[in-house]
Amino acid sequence: MEEIEAHRSGCPINLTLEVLGDKWSLIVVRDMMFGNRRHFRELLSQNEEGIASNILADRLRRLLAEGVISKEDDPSHKQKAIYSLTEKGIELLPIFAMIGAWGRKWLPVTEALSIRAQILEEGGPDLWAEFMEELRWEHLGTPAKPRTGPGVRERLRAAYEEVVARNAAAAS
Repeated sequence: MEEIEAHRSGCPINLTLEVLGDKWSLIVVRDMMFGNRRHFRELLSQNEEGIASNILADRLRRLLAEGVISKEDDPSHKQKAIYSLTEKGIELLPIFAMIGAWGRKWLPVTEALSIRAQILEEGGPDLWAEFMEELRWEHLGTPAKPRTGPGVRERLRAAYEEVVARNAAAAS
C-alpha cells in the first residue's frame, strides 16, 4: 500500500505514464531497443531528435531507478558504462510496435522512418516475440535460440536502408 501512496493513483495507465510519460524517456528506450545504443555517447550523438546531455543523463537515472534499464561498467573502458534493457524494458516492445502502428495510421510519417514500424505491425506478436528473444540475448545474456537467416533488428535495418537507397536513387 505504501508504494501506491507514493504515486498519484493506482491506475495502471497513470503509473506507466509516471515511468515513461515524457518523450525523452521513450526515445532513450527506443534507441536502446531498435538502435542497440548502449553507451551514453551513442545515445547522445546518434539521437535523431537532438537530446541534450543533461536531459539524457536525467532520463537514464530515472529509467535506472524505475528498473527499465540497468547499468554496468564497460570492461573495455574504465570510464564508460554499458546500459541494458531489463526484462521490464524489453517487455515494452509490443507497446512501441503499437505506438508505431498508430503513428503510421494517423500522423505524417516518412516512409524511411516508418518502414520499421510497418514491418513490426505486419509481423505482429510472433515477430515481437522473436525480437524480444533477441533483446534478451543482447541485454540480459540469456541463451539465444538457433535461427536461420538474419535477426529482426537486421531485417528492420535492411528495410530502412533499402528505402533510403530507393529514395536517394529516385531523387538523383
